[in-house]
Amino acid sequence: MIPDVLHIGPLPIHIFGLCLAAAFLAAGQVAGKEFERKGYDPELGSQVLVWAAVGGVVGARLWLLLDEWHEFLADPVRFLFTGGGFVFYGGLVGGALAVSMVFRRHGVPWFRGADACAPAIALGHAIGRIGCQLSGDGDWGTETTLPWGMAYPYAVVGWDKPPGVHVHPTPIYESLAYFALFAFLWRIRRRPAAEGTVFSWYLVLGATARFLVEFIRVEPRVAFGLSQAQLIGLVLIGIGGVRLARGRAWRVAEA
Repeated sequence: MIPDVLHIGPLPIHIFGLCLAAAFLAAGQVAGKEFERKGYDPELGSQVLVWAAVGGVVGARLWLLLDEWHEFLADPVRFLFTGGGFVFYGGLVGGALAVSMVFRRHGVPWFRGADACAPAIALGHAIGRIGCQLSGDGDWGTETTLPWGMAYPYAVVGWDKPPGVHVHPTPIYESLAYFALFAFLWRIRRRPAAEGTVFSWYLVLGATARFLVEFIRVEPRVAFGLSQAQLIGLVLIGIGGVRLARGRAWRVAEA
């Protein structure tokens, strides 16, 4: 990671914010190509990008606010304008709600649009996790002696480990997993399948990756020894799995 000290005059330019912007731009390009392939105006990808950015950022911050209400009350200004502290699942929900309005306005069936967006979401998530790694926004893992363990002395949320202590660089783990997921979704997107199949694979594989990484992330356990993200992940895996099972039934019926 590197110090978060970039400025334009008196205005701070957060490393995480730069990576987030790059993630949205890359995702918008990918989504535009997929909408064009499906017979829609490729500019629809840009509209999805804008609304996903607004809904995603608002959803992520609202989710974090609910999660850390006491910290917000203690210092609202710092809490709202810090360079870190975005919750991906909150962003996913907020972005999905905002993008759904775009789909409805342009007459795009929801699952057809979700299939077009799924590879883009995976790519954006992968790039966004690079921002988490570079800024040190607190989502690192537990202590480790493995040779690739890292320290985060310039973390935007503060690093409280003594010198010589290293932790799992879980943002890197997630970034690699989501780049691999993007490659998989990009490969299967042309295969004949029921609408919603690509998005369902995103839910199943993306949530599984997060579920596994959570075991070595520094996160509170809320029930059954699992973190909040793991519990949400199980729900998403179930939703995606049911949709995939229905898709198989569709293929049998078509055959």
